[in-house]
Amino acid sequence: MDYTATQSGFRQQPNMRMGNSSMDGTDGSQLFEDTSGVAAGPQAGYSNQQAGLQAAGFSGQSLLSDPMSNLAMAYGSSLASQGREMVDKNLDRFIPISKLKYYFAVDTVYVGKKLGLLVFPYMHENWEVSYQQDTPVAPRFDVNAPDLYIPAMAFITYILVAGLALGTQNKFSPELLGVQASSALVWLIMEVLAVLLSLYLVTVNTDLTTIDLLAFSGYKYVGMIVGVVSGLLFGRPAYYLSLLWCCAAIFVFMIRTLRLKLLSEAAAAEGRQVRGSRNQLRMYLTMSIAGAQPLFMFWLTYHLIR
Repeated sequence: MDYTATQSGFRQQPNMRMGNSSMDGTDGSQLFEDTSGVAAGPQAGYSNQQAGLQAAGFSGQSLLSDPMSNLAMAYGSSLASQGREMVDKNLDRFIPISKLKYYFAVDTVYVGKKLGLLVFPYMHENWEVSYQQDTPVAPRFDVNAPDLYIPAMAFITYILVAGLALGTQNKFSPELLGVQASSALVWLIMEVLAVLLSLYLVTVNTDLTTIDLLAFSGYKYVGMIVGVVSGLLFGRPAYYLSLLWCCAAIFVFMIRTLRLKLLSEAAAAEGRQVRGSRNQLRMYLTMSIAGAQPLFMFWLTYHLIR
């Protein structure tokens, strides 16, 4: 730095400051760099992009206010509602879901009484189903009403007990258990179809539905479970004795239940007592359905006990 002598002392020369200022920037009065343009760049680009979309017609308000878009949305919703109604109608025609609720309207008291009736039906006197305003009451209010809860649970329990029996014989495998379940289901379906065909050929006027037949055919799994469990616990003699008892019980149960459905209702529908060959056909049909239950019970369980 240069110092020159004056009358009042020494004075610093400003040449170095002006030189430094000219070296740092072109403008000597600006002490800091202006960065406002850097931050404004992306914002300006986003504003230009949004303005371009609005100019091209892609604004959200224009989509909502477009009559064609509203018409397309209304047409799509109407098609969806029509398709849903069509599916519900066709599904209810083949699988009456609304009627299935009736067959599962059970409680603990009903299940206990029904199981006792299936195992020991000999002391039961009144076998008629109760009605309220031409509609059968729910199963939980009438032990004679058919249900699907016990057949469904009995079928599942039978499959589990069959797997246990196969395990005691060192034959258990998932494939073999699947074959056991599928064969039992196929025999059940074939039985129901055979009964429906027989009712059609004999021309019986009855209110028995396919679900009723499925329920009555599924009650035999209760006796099958009793027989297999007895055989697993006490051996083959216990299996034969318990199965024989349950076969006789289900035979009596089916005779007394179907007799009212196939004979009494047919007579009431025709307005007279059913006699002659048609009466014999209906009696044979009733006994055939009841007699098939012990055969299926033995066929589906004898191989599980060794």
